[in-house]
Amino acid sequence: MKPDMFEQPVCIFVGLGFPTEVPSVMDAYRHLLEWPASLRDAAHSVAVKACSAALRGEIEAETARGMFVAFAEKHDLLAPENNLIAASRLRSDRDPHVR
Repeated sequence: MKPDMFEQPVCIFVGLGFPTEVPSVMDAYRHLLEWPASLRDAAHSVAVKACSAALRGEIEAETARGMFVAFAEKHDLLAPENNLIAASRLRSDRDPHVR
């Protein structure tokens, strides 16, 4: 596994609310660089710095992942993971009491 890969991808909403997985520090960094300048805040700055440090090998990828997740949570970007969605659909198909 590459050193910038996350142990677990981060699932975020992009564009018009489409979920996508962010599997690595580089992908998180690219997403952060594309974030509109007018919406950048302290959480964005911390996440960018953490990703940059991880890409240089100064901190672990999982540390940068945590900062990216904090940024995504603050901006309501976190999406449910696909396996959680699939599991809930499967459960609701089997159990008529689950909606």
